[in-house]
Amino acid sequence: MIQQEEEVFKVFATVSAKLYNEEEDTRDKSNMEKDMIEDARFNTPLLVITEAFEDLADSLKPRRQKRSEIGQNGVVSNEGLRLDAFCSACTHVSVLFGCLGFAFKFAEMEYVSKVRDLEEASKTFDTLHNIIDLDVMNQTVKTQGSYSRNLRRVRLGLDLIRAIFEQFLMTNEYYSLKDAATKAYTQVCAPFHTWAVRTAVYAGMYTLPTRDQLLLRLNETDQSVEKNMRRYMEASRPIIEYIDKLYTDRNIKLDW
Repeated sequence: MIQQEEEVFKVFATVSAKLYNEEEDTRDKSNMEKDMIEDARFNTPLLVITEAFEDLADSLKPRRQKRSEIGQNGVVSNEGLRLDAFCSACTHVSVLFGCLGFAFKFAEMEYVSKVRDLEEASKTFDTLHNIIDLDVMNQTVKTQGSYSRNLRRVRLGLDLIRAIFEQFLMTNEYYSLKDAATKAYTQVCAPFHTWAVRTAVYAGMYTLPTRDQLLLRLNETDQSVEKNMRRYMEASRPIIEYIDKLYTDRNIKLDW
């Protein structure tokens, strides 16, 4: 009788342990899924882009000198924006073009190809002004495929996203994303695109997602999207101005 009770207890203990372990595994899996959801919510594509450009903008700010380096004004002039860091931040932006769908497919393809070319250049050149100086010396600034031309096109892509965000935050039920994107494209890129490209882009505007669909694709809420878009607009502005100044300081007009 005692032996039978011991056997029953062993079986009960084994089954209980197995059920406990399965319950723990289920709980761990559930917690892991919750953590993944939380990570996804707090590390949205837009947030990643925003933080990358905030870091770039910070790198342009003059840094304080060390005590042993202090000069007349106590500030070290920035040596220039690093090309590799710039490309690293820019690679994230293609996700935004993808979220806009067919209308901006051409812009996405052009943007991605130009960023890749600059990434390759970053293996040889340290800063943005290095690649422009090379093209100035070779008189190839506006030549198809030159680093300076590629940089100019990437800069337009960054400004287009900024303008779309600006217009998007003005949208309401009477002012669609189509209207916002059309106005942004007309302001930023249309003057530099051929008639065929402009026609294709404007025709594709009808395929743009709705405001709610865009929020879903970006994994953002009304509150978070406004905050992150404004952060990108603020962070990208000095980057865009810096790139423009690289050209104008070398007497290169910005009408191309």
